[in-house]
Amino acid sequence: MISPELDAILRELDRHATAHPPPVAAWKSAIRAATEHLGALFEQGRDVVELVHARAGFTDAVLARAWTAHLPTDAEAALVAVGGYGRGELHPASDVDVLILTAGEPEALAAHIEPLVMFLWDIGLEIGHSVRSLAQCVDEARGDVTIATNLMESRHLAGQERLTREMQTLTGPAHIWPSEAYFSAKLAEQQARHAQANDSTQDLEPNIKNNPGGLRDIQMIGWVAKRHFGATRLSQLKDHGFLTEEEYQALKAGEKLLWKIRFALHHLTGRREDRLLFEHQRALARQFGYGEDNPAIERFMQRYYRTAIELQRLNEMLLQHFQEAILQHDDPGEPTPINRRFQARGNVLEVRNPAIFARNPLAMLELFLILQQHPELQGVRASTIRAIRAHRHLIDERLRADIRARSLFMEILRQPRGITHELRRMHRYGILARYLPAFRQITGLMQFDLFHVYTVDEHILMVVRNLRRFTLPEHADECPLCHELAQQIPKQELLYLAGLFHDIAKGRGGDHSELGVADARAFCRDHGLSHYDTELVAWLVRQHLLMSWTAQRQDIDDPAVIHAFAGKVGSIERLTYLYLLTVADMRGTNPKIWNSWKGALLDRLYRRTREVLAAGLDNAEDENARIQAVQSLARRQLLDGGLDEEAIRRCWMRLSTDYFLQTPPENVVWHTQLLLDHDPNDSIQAAVRDDPERGCTEIFTFGPDRDGLFADTTALLDRLGLDIFGARIDTTDDGIAVNSYFVLEIDGQPLEPARRDEVAEALRAQLNAGEPVPPPQVCHPSRRLRAFNYPTEMRFEQDADRGVTRLHLHTQDRPGLLSLIGSVLAAEGLRLHSARVLTEGARALDWFTLTDRENRPITDSTQQARLEQALIEALG
Repeated sequence: MISPELDAILRELDRHATAHPPPVAAWKSAIRAATEHLGALFEQGRDVVELVHARAGFTDAVLARAWTAHLPTDAEAALVAVGGYGRGELHPASDVDVLILTAGEPEALAAHIEPLVMFLWDIGLEIGHSVRSLAQCVDEARGDVTIATNLMESRHLAGQERLTREMQTLTGPAHIWPSEAYFSAKLAEQQARHAQANDSTQDLEPNIKNNPGGLRDIQMIGWVAKRHFGATRLSQLKDHGFLTEEEYQALKAGEKLLWKIRFALHHLTGRREDRLLFEHQRALARQFGYGEDNPAIERFMQRYYRTAIELQRLNEMLLQHFQEAILQHDDPGEPTPINRRFQARGNVLEVRNPAIFARNPLAMLELFLILQQHPELQGVRASTIRAIRAHRHLIDERLRADIRARSLFMEILRQPRGITHELRRMHRYGILARYLPAFRQITGLMQFDLFHVYTVDEHILMVVRNLRRFTLPEHADECPLCHELAQQIPKQELLYLAGLFHDIAKGRGGDHSELGVADARAFCRDHGLSHYDTELVAWLVRQHLLMSWTAQRQDIDDPAVIHAFAGKVGSIERLTYLYLLTVADMRGTNPKIWNSWKGALLDRLYRRTREVLAAGLDNAEDENARIQAVQSLARRQLLDGGLDEEAIRRCWMRLSTDYFLQTPPENVVWHTQLLLDHDPNDSIQAAVRDDPERGCTEIFTFGPDRDGLFADTTALLDRLGLDIFGARIDTTDDGIAVNSYFVLEIDGQPLEPARRDEVAEALRAQLNAGEPVPPPQVCHPSRRLRAFNYPTEMRFEQDADRGVTRLHLHTQDRPGLLSLIGSVLAAEGLRLHSARVLTEGARALDWFTLTDRENRPITDSTQQARLEQALIEALG
């Protein structure tokens, strides 16, 4: 027993052991006292391994006493611990899994067993129990590998011990589930479990028990070892030559950290909680001594992720080792030499000499190149993986400086196939972080938000994967423009290097784009790239956020914005490289928030910037020329459609200069047709159609302007379940509102035809009802959103050329946010001209173009302060 206190609790319990019926309150009090005592020891820093076993030991003692109090001494039955409890492991809120084993039919002892089970629940033991005869155990285990596994881990607690031993024999590999069948079933079980977590260790809220790299992966190794060798401890695998001392220590260290986290989760929540939810990450980071700000949480989670990555690597290698050396009986045939260092046996690659990596560490890099060049090879033999792990420390500064190593790495990046696959394999085997030491620093590094769903290392490899997919015909439909441009760039390896280095300096403090430039430039110089290529990669790393920032946070319908962006880019070649990197980066950050709207924004920015660069920065199109071009194209289409030129002129006279600057010709045609077909003075009209250029659905409303129209419209769109990404608000001199809203469904898709009709009808009915649209109901934020708290921040930016003020507003995202902001703007007597909506996880990063009612910019500091205060009060 771990402490005299637990012994004292049991002695006190023994005072009531002979009472009939047993006093529930006394037993319940004993269990509660033990739980509190173990929790206090945990908070004091006691070794979690001792605590987990102590809890199991205390529970053993309680169950044995309860059995004695309820079962006759001659009862032909046994109480058996199974599953994790059978291994002698018990966390604060874990189920206490027991088997009540009977020699004959269980019904014969029902009068004793049922009161026992009820008593155990009454005293606060959350037992998971089954009652089976010996024969039933064998039958059930034969048909279900999970039951067979639970029984394999059984441990006698009370009653007839011979029954326990007989059950263990009859459900052992000599009778059911021999090693090969058992391994195959458990491997399939693990693959299904991993698939539920997308085969990734790096879930934002990982389940430390079931996710890849979790406790189940360690247990899986133990189960297979016990079934085949009869090993009761992992350490015994060392005696059989299937586990090295280093591997054993890594498994035990990983298990200890996961146990500590699991114990803390149970202790914190008071329930069986195996998920590291966002709200728990902060609490555990504080408890484990990291602190509670975001960087502290990220350091704590990095430790978890690195542990999970290592455990998954060990699980994969050891299970492959079992499969090859123990369970595969087919002769793979004679080896086929590839060169002096490697050979193929069957469809896997292996070293010809186990000492090759010790003599020639360069071969560890060569292995990945060979896999690229031999597509018939499906993997690497486990013994070779183990040799890589044992010798990867030899990839040191001296080897990294070897021109042969540098040539091999660049050759890997220049291969026509297998680039992504082998970079991922290099990461799994721990080679990538040895060759690129900076990669080690970002391995397992997460960002504590809802926007970045991958750790930095996984994100970088996802970006490289996306870049690679742009070049492949089978993925051309994912991003047609990217596929077209990827064929045109002269050196694709420069793009892959930019992908590898663009975020490699995260977590160091400071601007990661600037810090990454030094790493990228040094790498390129060391690897023999020309000065021109080196500076291109360095520029891409420095500017990798420029295009996404411009597309999402600037008005790319403004020629001045396009000209300024083109000036920063400087050439069509740089623009093309940057566009491909930006799309790959955004698609590799969070697949759930990439959508056609963002893709179309980048496409428009690319095409318009290319036009400016092709014409020359000194020949930039001015506003008047752009307006004339838009009107000329639109007029031609309208005249071809039978409209009268004078009617078109009168209609356009009512519209502002900004309208024609910000609206493509196709949209001008549609709007003009609607304005001429309906009298906008009568009522507010609404029309809906797809807008392929913007990658979304446009909702066009027009009619008599009034205060609160924007707030009412956005409230209604929110109620209709639409995501609003942008808005163009214009009012004619005679008081007609001409507004466009750019929306998608919640799942990121444009609206279907029937849905478009539904939305248009709802808008016409509600906006003409004569009453304000009720604001969206205040919804309680989701559990995930509650874990984050972003303060409301804003700044004002003056656009002197257009005579407007741009309000940049950052706040916590929530339902109905645009409507709430619109209501404040209306109450403050301000006119809204345009809005752009950007959501990054739980944070809204929006901007609004404003004037007062006389179309003057908001330059007065008092007026700005009043607006800021009103927004803070409204948004909290």
